[in-house]
Amino acid sequence: MHRRTDGARGPGGGGAHSKPSRFEVLGDIALVSFGRYGQYIVTVVTVPLIARVLGAHGLGLLAIGMSAYFIGSLVVDLGVTQFLSARVPEINARKDTRFREMNQLRGDYLAIRLATATLFGVALAVAFAVRVPEAAQMVLLGLFVGGFWSLSEDWLLIGEGRFGTSAAYQSIGRLCYLGLLVGLLPQLPNPHVALLCLLLSSVPTVALTWWDAWRRYGSPARPRYYGVVLRRSVPVFVSRLLVTGYGQGAATLYSAVLDAVSLGLYSAGDRLVRAVQSLLDAIGFALLPRMARRGDHLGFWRYSTQALAVTVAVAALASAGVWLAAPLLIRLVFGAEFAASTGLLRIEAMILPATTVTSFITTAILPVRQDTTGVLIGALLGTLVAIGALLLTVWTRSVHTLVYGLLLAEITVATWHLLRMRFLARRDHAEADTVPLPIVPRKET
Repeated sequence: MHRRTDGARGPGGGGAHSKPSRFEVLGDIALVSFGRYGQYIVTVVTVPLIARVLGAHGLGLLAIGMSAYFIGSLVVDLGVTQFLSARVPEINARKDTRFREMNQLRGDYLAIRLATATLFGVALAVAFAVRVPEAAQMVLLGLFVGGFWSLSEDWLLIGEGRFGTSAAYQSIGRLCYLGLLVGLLPQLPNPHVALLCLLLSSVPTVALTWWDAWRRYGSPARPRYYGVVLRRSVPVFVSRLLVTGYGQGAATLYSAVLDAVSLGLYSAGDRLVRAVQSLLDAIGFALLPRMARRGDHLGFWRYSTQALAVTVAVAALASAGVWLAAPLLIRLVFGAEFAASTGLLRIEAMILPATTVTSFITTAILPVRQDTTGVLIGALLGTLVAIGALLLTVWTRSVHTLVYGLLLAEITVATWHLLRMRFLARRDHAEADTVPLPIVPRKET
C-alpha cells in the first residue's frame, strides 16, 4: 500500500521531513475519506432502504441508537486516538526503544478499552434480560456497537500515514455492512437489526487492524501504565464527550423531550450533513502525520493557516450546495414522508464551515501542540449553549429548537478555536524571538 520507502510515510528511513507533493496529500485525503468515513458512502445506498423500510418512527429509534454508537465509541477510546496517532512518528523515530514503547502504549490502551467495552456488553445483556423500553435498548446496543468498533488499532495506521492500508481494511467492513443490511433488513424490519448489522461488519475490520499491528510490532505489552494514560486522557475525553453530546450524540439526549417521529425527521437531514462533514474531517486526519513532523518547525503555523483556509473554503461551497439541493436530496434519498426535513436540512447545512474549523484545529493542530486545555474549553462553551437549547426544547417541544441550538453551539466553538489557534501561534513566535543568540568570541587583532 505504500508509495514511499524513505520514511516520510512510515517509521523507517530518514526522509521524515521531505515535503509531500500536492498529489500525495490529495491522495491521502481521498483514502481517509473512503476508509475512516466510508460508512457515509455506504449510507448513500443504505439510507433510502432504511428510511423506506422503517419509516420516520423507526428511523428516529435508529437515530437514538446511532447517536449512542458515537458516544460508546468515544467512551471506549477516550477520544484520544488523534493524540496517540500524533505520538506514533515520535516513538518510531527512536530506533532503539520504539518497539518497547509502542507495545507498552498498545497494552495500556487495550486494557482500558477492553474493560469499558466489556461493561457495555454486560449492561446490554442485562437490559435485554429484564426487557427495558425500546429506546433504552437502542441506547445500550448503540453504546456496545460503538465500543466494539473502538477496539480497532486503526489509530496506529493513521499515525504511520498508512492511509491506503486503513482504507482497505475499513472498506471490507463497509461492504459487509452493506451486504448484511440489504439482505436482512427487508426480512426483519427492525432498528435493532440495522445496529446488529453494523456490529457484525465491524468484526473483520477490527480483526484486520489487530493482525496488521501484531505483524509489525508483535504482541502488546502487559499493561503497567494505564493509570498514566487515563490521567492524560481526562481533559481530552471530557471535551470530546461534551462535543459528542451536542453533536453526533444529540439524538440520545433529546430523546427525553422529543418523540421518535421528530427525531426521525431531524436524523434525515443530520445524516446528509454528517456525511459531507466527515469528508471534510478527512483533510485533518490526512494531514495529522505531516503536521506532527512539522511540529517543531517555524513554518508550522503558516502551513496550518493555509490548509485551514482552503478547507473552510471547500466547506462553504459544500454548505451552499446542500442548501440549494435540500428539497431534491430529501425527496430522492428519503421519500415524500420526510418532506418536513427539508427546512431542518437547510438550517443544519449552515454548520459545515464552523464544524470544519473545529474539526481541523482539534484534529491536525491542537493534538500536535498537545493542547488539551484548548480542546476542553471549547467543548465547555459548546455544551453551555447546547444546554440552553435543551431547556428551550423542553418548553417549545420543537425539533427546530434543537437544530438552531446546534448551529449556535458549533459557531461558538469554532470561534473559540480560531482565537485559541491565534494565541498559540503568537506565543510560539514570541518564544522564538526571545531565544538568545550564540555569543561568538571576538578574535584578537
